[in-house]
Amino acid sequence: MSDLTEHLAQLRTRLGEAERYLRIGDRRAEVARLEEDAARPDLWDDQDSARAITGALSRARDDVELYDGLVGRIEDAETLHLLGTEEDDAASLSEADALCEAVSREFDQLELRSLFSGDYDENDAICEVHSGEGGTDAQDWAEMLLRMYQRWAERRGFDVELDEVTPGTEAGISSATFIVKGRYAYGQLQAERGVHRLVRISPFNAQGKRQTAFSSLAVVPLIEDDDTGVEIDEKDLRIDTYRSSGAGGQHVNVTDSAVRITHLPTGVVVACQNERSQHQNKERAMQILRAKLADLQRQEREAALVAIAGEQQRVGFGSQIRSYVLQPYQLVKDLRTDLEVGNVDGVLDGDLDPFIEKWLRWRRAGTGA
Repeated sequence: MSDLTEHLAQLRTRLGEAERYLRIGDRRAEVARLEEDAARPDLWDDQDSARAITGALSRARDDVELYDGLVGRIEDAETLHLLGTEEDDAASLSEADALCEAVSREFDQLELRSLFSGDYDENDAICEVHSGEGGTDAQDWAEMLLRMYQRWAERRGFDVELDEVTPGTEAGISSATFIVKGRYAYGQLQAERGVHRLVRISPFNAQGKRQTAFSSLAVVPLIEDDDTGVEIDEKDLRIDTYRSSGAGGQHVNVTDSAVRITHLPTGVVVACQNERSQHQNKERAMQILRAKLADLQRQEREAALVAIAGEQQRVGFGSQIRSYVLQPYQLVKDLRTDLEVGNVDGVLDGDLDPFIEKWLRWRRAGTGA
């Protein structure tokens, strides 16, 4: 049995780092303050405010409980190690070793939190899949991407709200708008923003030729309306209602309640067809529009700073970020981080965490956009 003294010291060091990036002192004070707010008898008089308070309280409690749990498990491992050393008890030493390994794995997952630095990284994510070059293959590829992100969200325990789907001309989809709801959904899905390339033997080609297709993912954070800072003049909007053309059933509404909103000054278009009424679809579409306009303002500010600095961003809008090759060999390669994975089926079934983690570390190292 190896000496665990050094391993335990490393865990203590990682615990100190976690205390800093989780801001545990601030979190404990936040829990106390929010518990007072949540105990007010008039809390639910304002339902939006109540949901914000209870949501913030839940997140703060989760962080504190997670940290305290790590503290307790490290102390248990230290006690077992001391007992095993003093009593020459192999069973206690073995248990301490197993506990150290388990805590190390917890830290590996937790330390991803330190990679999130954006103002909205904790937020839900508004995502749009669009088919690109490649005809029917591209539309089929867009539907495959939609499923891939739905499966990834399920693996993470996140909820997915499918708001709008435009079917392809022969197969697949032309576009889809969906919201991934879960803590750090936006922070993680930023890694997926860009153009995705598929190479395979086309099922739509009678000669069985290899085809290349492109589809893209756009991601913006879902922001509470009061926090966007975006003012929208109703005169700047064109609002169209229509019957959704999706598959219906559990996916989209098929009444004449679908809403498409065009913001005339910017040309930004959003649509929603999943809610039960036209009014609800309009509210959701306006929320998505505000989030997209807020993100557009952010991009303009960043572009202005880049212009002043005389720099060029390495990855621009519409640039290819990843290739998925099914034939003549099987490989998924991220062109920003150079990460390669041979299990294409696993990736397409939602196993995206290695790509997301590698991108987050690449960005923090200063090579990311």
